[in-house]
Amino acid sequence: MSKDSIALIGFMATGKTTIGKAIVKQLGNDYKFIETDEIIVKETGKSIPRIFKEEGEQKFREYENLACIKASKLKRTVISCGGGVVLNKINIDNLKENFIIVLLKSTPEEIYKRIMMDGKESRPVINTQDPKIEIEKVLNFRNPSYEAAAEIIIDTTNKKINDIVREIIIKTQVKT
Repeated sequence: MSKDSIALIGFMATGKTTIGKAIVKQLGNDYKFIETDEIIVKETGKSIPRIFKEEGEQKFREYENLACIKASKLKRTVISCGGGVVLNKINIDNLKENFIIVLLKSTPEEIYKRIMMDGKESRPVINTQDPKIEIEKVLNFRNPSYEAAAEIIIDTTNKKINDIVREIIIKTQVKT
């Protein structure tokens, strides 16, 4: 593949931010790391939970679309995409212009464990009475979109960060 940027997609807590930062560290100083959620927070001046609470999920998705357009223009970048980026095919089409799309997957049990370590309050999509059931429900709904968007699929369950990074760099053929 001749693209020089990587977009990490997948459900929350599959490792997109952690892996993205580790990839950039491996690739060197001329690469940068960003998150679509960071772009949204910077543009709106509001946290993601606050946007969901005050403006609703539909408005958040509009902000997410704008963030993907902005991010899609970047070069030599690793981007961690919000878990719902795949809900709008336009986001993926924009990102595919300059990015190799890598899906990070994990089991629902592993995702639940990671989210509960972080605190579910920071994750508006699953901040419900029973987050485990909500994780499975949302995953089942989004999985076909994740898989359709992905050019490369990596399972992060029970793998070391360095092994995942190595696998992504080899499969994307991004130059270090």
